[in-house]
Amino acid sequence: MAASDKYRRPADLPRQIPLFPLRGAILLPRATLPLNVFEPRYLAMVEDVMRGDRVIGVVQPQASSEARIESPSGNRVPLKKVGCAGRVTTYQELDDGRLLITLSGVARFNLTAETDVAKPYRVADVDFESFASDLTAGLGEDDVDRDALLVVLRKYLDANRLRADWRTILKSSSEFLVNALSVMSPYGPEEKQALLEAKNLKSRADVLVALAEMELATSGGAGGTIQ
Repeated sequence: MAASDKYRRPADLPRQIPLFPLRGAILLPRATLPLNVFEPRYLAMVEDVMRGDRVIGVVQPQASSEARIESPSGNRVPLKKVGCAGRVTTYQELDDGRLLITLSGVARFNLTAETDVAKPYRVADVDFESFASDLTAGLGEDDVDRDALLVVLRKYLDANRLRADWRTILKSSSEFLVNALSVMSPYGPEEKQALLEAKNLKSRADVLVALAEMELATSGGAGGTIQ
């Protein structure tokens, strides 16, 4: 069962969640985000959520000098208003005290207000209603131009001399491809936020293709074909 299958409607999700602010990182429904947790504040957060609903919100800091840090400390740095909640689906303790976890994306949220709590990490009230469609697996897949996505992916990999398991890629659902590629993409924070906030799967796929084509045009990348 996928992590998101546990949640059928926005009311099934907690209204208040701990936040993991990460510059240049996003999460999307049914995609995964592996995290190496070592800071005391986030170790405490993970331990707390593992005793509860195991839900964490991933959100980017707003652009600022302090936000250049991957994960700014304290509550002063403002955050983007849209993030994505994920459920901890893998958890591993290491001998050096670090935790390796995987968050599986459930649904995006609007951050409505931060909560003043006696915790070393940030906590916020969130609203999932605007993104209720995130809870429906595969919604909008038929509208995605899968061929265009695969062609530009092949070109991008060829231009950067990267290898991929095409057998697995071709078998993957369009939703998984679009969301997983968006999460893994090497683009900057604002481009990643645009992918996160795309109104539907087709729009996100179109943004992903446009970003890849712009980068290829800038770098003079060569084309390729799908085998």
